[in-house]
Amino acid sequence: MKALLLSKPGPVSSLSIGEIPTPEPGPNEIRVKVHAASLNPVDYKLAGRGNDNWAYPHVLGLDVAGTVDAIGSDVVQWRTGDRVFYHGDLSKPGGYAEYAITTGHTTAKIPDNVSFAEAAAIPCAGLTAYEAVVRRLGVQPEHTVWMQGGAGGVGGFAVQICKQIGATIITTASGRNHEFVKSLGADHVIDYNTEHVVNTIMSITNDRGVDRVLGAVDVNTANEGIEVLKFRGGLACVAGMPTITDTTFAGAKTIHNIAYGGAHSSTNRAAQFDLANMATEMIALVADKKIDPMIEQSITMEQIPEGLAQLEGRHVKGKIVAEFV
Repeated sequence: MKALLLSKPGPVSSLSIGEIPTPEPGPNEIRVKVHAASLNPVDYKLAGRGNDNWAYPHVLGLDVAGTVDAIGSDVVQWRTGDRVFYHGDLSKPGGYAEYAITTGHTTAKIPDNVSFAEAAAIPCAGLTAYEAVVRRLGVQPEHTVWMQGGAGGVGGFAVQICKQIGATIITTASGRNHEFVKSLGADHVIDYNTEHVVNTIMSITNDRGVDRVLGAVDVNTANEGIEVLKFRGGLACVAGMPTITDTTFAGAKTIHNIAYGGAHSSTNRAAQFDLANMATEMIALVADKKIDPMIEQSITMEQIPEGLAQLEGRHVKGKIVAEFV
């Protein structure tokens, strides 16, 4: 089969198109004919450092949407031809290929009125946002929340989820993306390039601070999140823990590592099933036109390295999705 291959850990520019054997599903697995796969920052990060569990050449790509092509002997919930999407396992080959393997119980159905591209845009960024906003932070209508990086994948989904809940939303974005994040539902937008973010948030909230923060950028912005939290406020971190906890937790207690992203390697079967549950809940919002998948660029498999380079340069709003013929 055709695939985008990483021959060894290195920059995304080293990725190349090649041919590898079509994989066969194990007893509890399904093979998916890939129709679309979205790009995420974790792809270029993993390309650079690799993973001890990988054999090379390796196929990247966590977010996959397509049709079930083959079914393992223990899988009962899927049939060939079913339209599905999923968040893949970091330790295994991914979806930048014509076919991909995943476990049947971590996969969700695509509604008829949702495209493969729209479904592929959801898993990594969308489930991160859902896990943080709904499961971890428990955002309520009376809350004021600071969703960092509102123009990005995680931040953009988080803004929209909070809008559905009815919370008051503050987000940060460069000036060129202000209208975009307002269209997603942000009530207040701060230009982090020209404004003092902490002071501006305190001014917006009349010095009361915010109830919830989603730290979706880096350690520095996570630290700023601590500064603006109300007493008994909540902070969930995606891209970096505040400095005060780095020594204690060694960066391990991020949403990705202790929640949905770690479900594949967890021995907790309920956590694995919850990947499919959250995906089902998220895509229902897309099907009902309550959440926009934010697809800003549609590209080919051959253009994925260029797309990942854009993500690495932090010049992307919304989602980039690769669609395969």
